[in-house]
Amino acid sequence: MSDASANLAPSECMVADFSIFAPPADFYENPYPYYRALRESDPVHRNADGSYYLTRYEDVRRVYRTKGMTSDKTEMFTKKYGPGPLLEQHTTSMLFSDPPYHTRIRNLLRHAFTPRALKQLEHRVIELVDDLIEKCRARGEMDLVLDFAFPLPVEVICTMLGIDTRERKRLQEWSREILTPLEPTATPEMIADGNRAVEEFSAFLRDLLAEKRGNMAQGVRAGDILEDLIDSQDSEDDPLTEDELVQNCILLLNGGHETTTNLVGNGMKAMFDNPEQLRKLQEDPSLIGSAIEEMLRFDSPLQIGNRGIAEPFEVGGITLEPGTQILTSIGGANHDPEGFDNPEAFDITRTPNKHLAFAAGIHACIGAPLARMEGTIAISKLVAAFPDIERKGPIGRGGRARFRGLTSMPISV
Repeated sequence: MSDASANLAPSECMVADFSIFAPPADFYENPYPYYRALRESDPVHRNADGSYYLTRYEDVRRVYRTKGMTSDKTEMFTKKYGPGPLLEQHTTSMLFSDPPYHTRIRNLLRHAFTPRALKQLEHRVIELVDDLIEKCRARGEMDLVLDFAFPLPVEVICTMLGIDTRERKRLQEWSREILTPLEPTATPEMIADGNRAVEEFSAFLRDLLAEKRGNMAQGVRAGDILEDLIDSQDSEDDPLTEDELVQNCILLLNGGHETTTNLVGNGMKAMFDNPEQLRKLQEDPSLIGSAIEEMLRFDSPLQIGNRGIAEPFEVGGITLEPGTQILTSIGGANHDPEGFDNPEAFDITRTPNKHLAFAAGIHACIGAPLARMEGTIAISKLVAAFPDIERKGPIGRGGRARFRGLTSMPISV
C-alpha cells in the first residue's frame, strides 16, 4: 500500500489502493477482511478499467436476479484472450451466454443432472469415497486435497462421460490450465497454456465421440451421459452441434472438478479450524446437510462472478449504464451481516442459509446438485470413519482470486 495510506483506519487503508486485478499478497490467504472493508467503505468499488466490484449481499443477489444483465463475454474475452481455442471455449459454453442460446444448451445438458442420473451416480460416488478412505486407513495419513478431494470429482465426471479414469491426471491439468485465465488478470503465459489445453482436450473428446459413435452403431453401449448427449443430436429439434458438444463437455468437467474439490478442501479446513463444529457433526451426522451449506457459504469455492449491464442499473446510489461490466464478490456477499447473522462464525447448524455460492437466477450452477451430493457423501463418510482426524502440517493454497481452494492439506487419522 502507498505511504499516503499509512495513517488511515484499517478498513480505509485496505480500500484505498485495492484492486481485484492485483490484490495484495495476503488477500489470497484471507480475502474476507478486504471484503468487509469494501462493504463498509466502498461497496460499489470502481475498478481502474471502469468495471465495478460489488461486495454486498443484496447488491450481488439483485445482479443475479435482474433480467437487464448479460452473461455474454464475447467482447471482453476477445480483448482479453485474442482469437484462439480459449476464446472459442468460453464463448461457446453455456456459462458465458444469454438466452435463447443459453436456454437451449442448458436444456440439452440437463440430461446429466436429472434426479435419475444423479441417483445412478450416487453408488459410484460411495464406492469411490469408500476406496479412498480405506487407502487412507491403511497408511494412517493422507493429503486430503491431493489424495481425496482432487481424485473424487474427476473420477465421477469421467464416469458420467464414459472417460477412462486413467486419464484423470491429464484432465486435471487441462482443467486448471483452462480455468486459470478466468482470473481477473491473465498473463500471456496463462493464455498460451489455456489455448494449448483447450486444443488438446478438444481433440481428446472428438476422438472419444468418434469411438462412442462407432460402438453405439454396433449396439455396444456403456450407459453414460455422453451417449445420451450423442442420442440427443438425432432426437432434438435443435440439437447440439459437434463444437457445442465438445466445448460444453469441457465445461462440465471443469466446473464439476473445481467446485467439488474446493468444497471438500475448504470445508474440511473450516472444520479443523473450528474443532467444536467437527465434533458436533461427528456426534450428530444428521447435520451434514446444513454443514455442507455452511461450508459453501463460509469459504465459497467460486469467489467472483461477472455480469454485463444491458439496461441502466441503479446500485448504491449510482446508475450504471449499458456496457458496464460488473464483478460480483460471492465471497463478500456470503459474509455480509445484512444477509447472515454473525457471518464470520462457522456454524454448521446455520438456518436459513441463503448463500450465493452457486450464484442465482437462470445462470445458477447446473451442477450444484452433483457437487452437493459428492460433498455430502465425501465429508460425512470421512468424519465418521476417523474420529481422531486432524491436520498434520502446513497447507498449500493456490494463488487465485476467482477460484478459492487448497493445493495441499496433510492429515492424520
